[in-house]
Amino acid sequence: MGKQFELRLSGSGGQGLILAGIILAEAAINSGLNAIQTQSYGPEARGGASKAEVIISDAEIDFPKVQDLNLFLALTQDACDKYIKGINPNGIVVVDESITVPADVKAGKIYSLPILSTASEKLGKGIVANIVALGVLTELIDVLSREQVEAAVLARVPKGTIDLNRSALIEGYALASNQ
Repeated sequence: MGKQFELRLSGSGGQGLILAGIILAEAAINSGLNAIQTQSYGPEARGGASKAEVIISDAEIDFPKVQDLNLFLALTQDACDKYIKGINPNGIVVVDESITVPADVKAGKIYSLPILSTASEKLGKGIVANIVALGVLTELIDVLSREQVEAAVLARVPKGTIDLNRSALIEGYALASNQ
């Protein structure tokens, strides 16, 4: 990798993006990289805008806050509007298809994908939108392997949901591969 990769995952409280951030950090650490994960919730916690930030590096991480945002993910309009600031002009923006990216946002690539509807309609469980999103990110950023991310996901999800979560990752890979 040779440098740091900085991500911000945002959505509403309860969408599992904090967990997604933790999973990304664990996948990075398990693959021999350094990672820091931080999170914040709006005052309303569940339902309000929340974000998780993850910094992945092959060197020591000097500062625990995102300074050069390489990838931004938003699953709600509110979270997009609130947290998209700071995206690197060469960075990647990934939003659910229901979101309008502010016109003044400059990024290298902007992907508008059916993350929420894939989770609710294709998989029948809206709750796995965060794992669909992880599949998308894994495919787009080329920092962590599918195997590393899948192992970290399966180590964190409830035992009875392993097949569902594996399917959610696969759907995420497919969404990103079609870009």
